[in-house]
Amino acid sequence: MTGVGIFATIIIGILAGWIASRSLGRSHGLIVNLIVGLIGSWIGAILVSSFNLAPQPGFISSLVVSTVGAIVLLFLLGLFRRA
Repeated sequence: MTGVGIFATIIIGILAGWIASRSLGRSHGLIVNLIVGLIGSWIGAILVSSFNLAPQPGFISSLVVSTVGAIVLLFLLGLFRRA
């Protein structure tokens, strides 16, 4: 996450994890949402760089990238859990 501080990173992680869990119909606690959001930010950054997109610094773009990555993470974990 570029252009944000540590406090904003924590807020983005919590929001991204919460949005991802709600969009996939799951309910997690605050800490799990934070972990999912932070790991999702890494996955989102990998996806952005693999599509040769330049990530924009700032809160909103970091939230979007982290949320997309968190949704991908929860989707993949759901696939492994069912198998």
